[in-house]
Amino acid sequence: MNSDTWQAPPTPFKTYQRVDELPARIEKGDLGPWLVPDFPTGEALIERGADSSQLAVLGKISEERWLDALHQRQGVEALVPPEPFDFERRLLIILPTYNEKENLEAMVRAIRQYLVCEILVVDDNSPDGTGKIADRLSEEDARLHVLHREGKEGLGKAYLAGFAWALQRDYEFIYEMDCDFSHAPWDLPRLTAKGLDAELVIGSRYVRGGCTVGWTWHRRLLSKGANLYTKLFLGFGTHDWTAGFRCYRAEALGRIDFERVAASGYSFQIEMAWRIKKAGGRVREIPVHFVDREEGKSKMSRGIALEALRIVPTLRFKR
Repeated sequence: MNSDTWQAPPTPFKTYQRVDELPARIEKGDLGPWLVPDFPTGEALIERGADSSQLAVLGKISEERWLDALHQRQGVEALVPPEPFDFERRLLIILPTYNEKENLEAMVRAIRQYLVCEILVVDDNSPDGTGKIADRLSEEDARLHVLHREGKEGLGKAYLAGFAWALQRDYEFIYEMDCDFSHAPWDLPRLTAKGLDAELVIGSRYVRGGCTVGWTWHRRLLSKGANLYTKLFLGFGTHDWTAGFRCYRAEALGRIDFERVAASGYSFQIEMAWRIKKAGGRVREIPVHFVDREEGKSKMSRGIALEALRIVPTLRFKR
């Protein structure tokens, strides 16, 4: 990278001045990267249009090390920190898989670049051999675990099995994440930072700074319609009820009776967020860019949407 294409501020703590300048700089074609002192400052930048993949958060990483990394990278690919962010907590990322052989290994490598954590692969007996790949990875990495299930029972059942596994092992934060790169691994530290002051953090497509990439108009209409429908019954405080990129505080999950969770498809996300809220939990959202699948076949279907139509009106009356 040409060193003339990016200049660090005199000190990173002048970032708020840079936040104010950001809209004009974006109009001039300035895409970053953005060196910021902490995650809240980074969130302010993202809300104003900065790409989270171009965010360099100092935290425990020195400015000098970040600058070295910035000047060594090629092109405009996502920034990779000099070392993964370590929040000194027990973190578990759950990756539900069904026919994800094209993505699993690359996703695990990417997660390792951004966050110190453990990973649980919940595989629904994938016919393409995803489970065998997960087993091999677990033999190579003591922080990667595999939970094999007999068959495909839906996203909700897979996550509930993962939650139960995690709660038996005293993790502090538990994450939901797709294995197909629809959810960006560089946003994991942002979810974690926000989760320190919440029971649930949602990576939202529909707050300021969030968006979807590569969606057809009818898929976008289906998603926004489902969220509007949910808001009419459950309230407008949450912008993206159906999002599947999340960080739960384990203590909050432990207060939910999983036997009473009825949804199994994507309406599972709605029900879990509602149960956290109903129990008095703090639900926060951060903007993310949701990118359509890179490899494999999308699991979204009209039947999943119909399930939400049936289940959402009943949630207000569930215990």
